[in-house]
Amino acid sequence: MRYLVIRTENLSKRFDRRIALDCITFDVEPGEIYAVLGPTGAGKSTLVQLLLGTIRPSQGRALVLGLEPARQGMVLRQRVGYVPEQGVFYPWMRGEEILRSLAQARRIPFTEAVRDLAGQFGLDLERSFSAYSPSERKVLFLVQAFMYPAEVLILDEPMLGLGVVAQDVFSRLARQARAEGRTIFFTTSSLLEAERLCDRVALLWQGRVLAVERGVQLRAKTLRRIEMRFATPVAWEAFAGLPNLEELQLEDNKLRCTLRGDPDAFLKVASRYRITDFISQQPSLDEIYRRYYGVGGYVA
Repeated sequence: MRYLVIRTENLSKRFDRRIALDCITFDVEPGEIYAVLGPTGAGKSTLVQLLLGTIRPSQGRALVLGLEPARQGMVLRQRVGYVPEQGVFYPWMRGEEILRSLAQARRIPFTEAVRDLAGQFGLDLERSFSAYSPSERKVLFLVQAFMYPAEVLILDEPMLGLGVVAQDVFSRLARQARAEGRTIFFTTSSLLEAERLCDRVALLWQGRVLAVERGVQLRAKTLRRIEMRFATPVAWEAFAGLPNLEELQLEDNKLRCTLRGDPDAFLKVASRYRITDFISQQPSLDEIYRRYYGVGGYVA
């Protein structure tokens, strides 16, 4: 039997009459960047809590590093990188003091590499916790997660609310961890994050896994709403033959369409003309779910 970093079997969680997760089964292999993608209310945070052992399942089981979180949660949390509850810290503690206390709790040294890690994110460790913005607090705990040489990191929406620079740093650190043979498991509501970064993605909707896609498969399903203006009118025939172009509209020098998957062929055709304006927008995750998986509607 091959070794799996994370494995779930019919994992379910109910809160009173509400079903948060319904018979979730998936596995994560060593050295993967694996995401669970879903809209707000899909059950992502509940899944992370189950994997860390901070709540117990109503049915089924999970194994992380061969440990059962429901029974061995405290041992497990000493072995994985994760974001702790923010409320356990005094507001006047400086960023460095918080990281030092977390390092001590994990019995690892606080080194210059930790300061360097914070510096990559642009985080000032001399400021107090109360002075940090919400995004800076998130960065502080991401530094804590990455400073621990864990075999696996389990993170809930790690890039939500981060600036572009911090998102890029997170992506680079995740890829570096994968190159070292470590595993990154995270949740996200951003299709863009999932398709760019992940080896595999589980698509979650109303507590159920709709599909597990390779990153390359997900990229092939990417949709973009395109609007272009050209210096002169363009011919319909120039674009009509592109197989991944849908809902094409041309009016004089203005083009509107939906582009699916690889944009290379479309951009090569468009570059034959002088472009004066260009807008590209991604449809909502809800629309992707309706189009490809036959479901839709956000959970309240």
